[in-house]
Amino acid sequence: MKKEWVWLIALSLCVVLVIPWSILRWQKEKGPTEDVQIRILMPDGKIINLALEDYLLGVVAAEMPAEFEAEALKAQAVAARTYAARRLSQRNSSEVGYDVDTTVQTQAWLSDAQMRAKWGWFNYVRYRGKLQKAVLATRGMVLVANGEYIEAFYHSSSGRKVTERSEDVWGSPRPYLQNVSSGEDNPLRYVKSISYTPEELFKKLEIKGFPRSFTSKDIQMLERTAAGRAKSVRVLGKVYLATQLRTLLGLPSTDMEWVVQPERLTITTYGNGHAVGMSQWGANDLAKKNHKVEEILAHYYPGAKLMQLGYQR
Repeated sequence: MKKEWVWLIALSLCVVLVIPWSILRWQKEKGPTEDVQIRILMPDGKIINLALEDYLLGVVAAEMPAEFEAEALKAQAVAARTYAARRLSQRNSSEVGYDVDTTVQTQAWLSDAQMRAKWGWFNYVRYRGKLQKAVLATRGMVLVANGEYIEAFYHSSSGRKVTERSEDVWGSPRPYLQNVSSGEDNPLRYVKSISYTPEELFKKLEIKGFPRSFTSKDIQMLERTAAGRAKSVRVLGKVYLATQLRTLLGLPSTDMEWVVQPERLTITTYGNGHAVGMSQWGANDLAKKNHKVEEILAHYYPGAKLMQLGYQR
């Protein structure tokens, strides 16, 4: 009986340790090793080189929940690859020594060690394989319009409104970044209220002078985007672009409304992100309705065409 227990323990250890390690090793050996290299600025200031397809695994891991549907993950991989390809195509005109960093200033990115820390060992093996499958399934696929890689912007959630046109957020129009339905089944997934005292608001907006009680005229909507979000707002006598106000106050989005009280201003926002391009939650909801990656991308980037990135060997 004792001998049987020893064998049972040994078998359990094999299942727990050896098999996941073997799967992970197979995934890495099977993974893409294209010669196209992308230069990544690390948080410590060092620059590393990775094969583009290998880099994308870390982007999808950082930018989209691994629990999402396979077709949504594929759409994320294509959008991320397109963004990276556009950066690579601009290398000679903007020589700063690197192509991307690891933050949302370009695209967020996670190393293998960071993935393990985020998911834990068992989920790391499972999720890494799932994300790598999405990258491999779309290998080399990019979005193109007018003979160049598109600016494949994406965001977390459009909330209760349609997506934004690029000109309403950044001033320059892109024919493939238009108002389209969010695709989200739950428009109230991200609702957040933030309150500010007069002292807090004066400080955040770097307004000189002694803070005073609020009045209804201290915050006014001046202009809305075509989608209905704030475009310009007057606060305490100064006009701000809604994108500026979002940054200064740390707001999740520019779809905002407010309640003014003498000693408190409460701003409620809906959605999460700039709302341009693909809604990640919308892509996932579309995938749950059996929409394929091609359909998801066509919805969020109308007029853009899927093409194959030419790798040079």
